[in-house]
Amino acid sequence: MPPRLTAQDFDQELLILFDAYVHGDLDRRAFLSQAQKFAKAGVAATGLLAALSPNFAAGQQVTPSDPRLKVERVSYPSPSGSGTVNGYLARPADAGARRLPAVLVIHENRGLNPHIEDIARRLALDGFMAFAPDALTPLGGYPGDEDKARAAFAKLDQAHALNDFIAAATWLRARPDSNGKLGAVGFCYGGGIVHQLAIRLPDLNAGVPFYGNTPAPSEAAKVKAPLLVQRAEVDERINAAWPAYETALREAGVKFTAYQYAGTQHGFNNDTTPRYDAAAAQLAWSRTVAFLKTQLAGD
Repeated sequence: MPPRLTAQDFDQELLILFDAYVHGDLDRRAFLSQAQKFAKAGVAATGLLAALSPNFAAGQQVTPSDPRLKVERVSYPSPSGSGTVNGYLARPADAGARRLPAVLVIHENRGLNPHIEDIARRLALDGFMAFAPDALTPLGGYPGDEDKARAAFAKLDQAHALNDFIAAATWLRARPDSNGKLGAVGFCYGGGIVHQLAIRLPDLNAGVPFYGNTPAPSEAAKVKAPLLVQRAEVDERINAAWPAYETALREAGVKFTAYQYAGTQHGFNNDTTPRYDAAAAQLAWSRTVAFLKTQLAGD
């Protein structure tokens, strides 16, 4: 098997183009047109796109059938959002009657894909009850194709989607197998949702946004939850707004720790794509799990 490609195997300008494509600033045709200049002998622009796109099998760390886990697909009510929303719940199989710390897992802008399900399973192996809602539920759910998922996401009612995540937090915390403590971890779009939950849920116990859009600095004073903010170094779209929000958090006395990982690209924690940085991701994830365990421990 050939070695997995990394960000160092691609021109930085191409990676910036790919980021614009992933986030809807370029459509497929525009990306391929602009990426053509990076094509080399035997590799067309379509090949570059394929090489940069997710390989879910390569990134799977925990199989869905792992006997150490109990996983199920469930739905929950969201009366102020989409009505009913589907999601993926993962718990330790040996939990018994033990009440578990709960973690809401919030996906990128493609819905509940196999990578996010794997993230939920990883958290369950660390002793959490992890729940990953699918914001694409009202549009039929994650379609099994990243391009179709991105297209569907562009049509999503974002106000309803935010209410769906708020409803998920309420539902998850109130479960009888929860210890009453709730954290949230999210990636890219999901990182932005974690920031939004932190200003809307005064009883959130912990938030871990990975390279997510920040709210307006004027909202920072509403944050009551401790935050662990994970950022990439090469991520101008996200990083441009961070200094002002960081200052506002400090002025508001919010408890937070922020890390920026040298040399990393946006999406560095996602081990299904070449933007994955193994060393940075492992460090960021170990910090995430330790933070959640500390903040969500039972009384």
